[in-house]
Amino acid sequence: MNATEIQTKASRSRLLFEGFTPSVVSGPAGALHTLRGGQGAPLLLIHGHPQTHVMWHRVANDLARRFTVILMDLRGYGDSARPGADPMHLTYSKRAMALDAITVMHHHGFERFQVLAHDRGARVAHRLAADHPAAVQRLMLLDIAPTLAMYENTSQAFARAYWHWFFLIQPPPLPEALIISDPVRYIRSVMGKRHAGLAAFAPDAMAEYERCVQIPGTAESICEDYRASAGIDLDHDRADVASGHKLTQPLRVLWGEHGAMGQCFDVLPLWRERAVDVSGHALPCGHYIAEEAPALLLDEALNFFTH
Repeated sequence: MNATEIQTKASRSRLLFEGFTPSVVSGPAGALHTLRGGQGAPLLLIHGHPQTHVMWHRVANDLARRFTVILMDLRGYGDSARPGADPMHLTYSKRAMALDAITVMHHHGFERFQVLAHDRGARVAHRLAADHPAAVQRLMLLDIAPTLAMYENTSQAFARAYWHWFFLIQPPPLPEALIISDPVRYIRSVMGKRHAGLAAFAPDAMAEYERCVQIPGTAESICEDYRASAGIDLDHDRADVASGHKLTQPLRVLWGEHGAMGQCFDVLPLWRERAVDVSGHALPCGHYIAEEAPALLLDEALNFFTH
């Protein structure tokens, strides 16, 4: 990254997250980029694919009036490290990524915290709460059903809407090569074909998503993230089901009524199979709740996390 790119990135960060302080945390598999802002009880925000921590820019500043907000880029995304692949896809298992989250929160001085997470980040949060129940006080997950249930109940409608789930898990190097050939086209296709189209995203935010998807190693990391979810993550989920292990923390689940999640899955009953204290409902938006319906999400979050 040259000096101009570094300055442009810093300017976007200041504009989108006024008063937040960046830091780099040494994680188990490399550097993890984080931002911290606000005061109060700790609240960790975890982004989804194919985005970065920037997806929270429409709610983070308001949340920071009530909480100490920690934002992180998942391994393989944003400005965090992109560790190499392994045959079992363990490096990008949600269990490994959950340990990154624990490391980040410990770095910032927090042993217990609440979690707000979207999409892939919500899958990390699910594993985080399952593996580290003493650390996670409560969690809000946006626009997902449990990964195992989604794979086991896949329909043609879901496969068409979430085509990238099945494209990205193909053996290397084909999906990586196709993304690398035009990464901006890939990200615009994935994000722009959802309910709200590309108009839902602020230009500065979209510029960051496009910058980060072009960082070398991103395509490989994205594919490994999804390969892990179709393999080792399912093994971990099946072990939870077999042992009767459920999340015990209060869990709030929100999804977009115009997205594939509510149209293809019975979201709350599926989560009640995996957690003991579940509430939630659809919101009048699509998949990208934090950017399509930030005011509604903020109201939900303040109500849930200050309970």
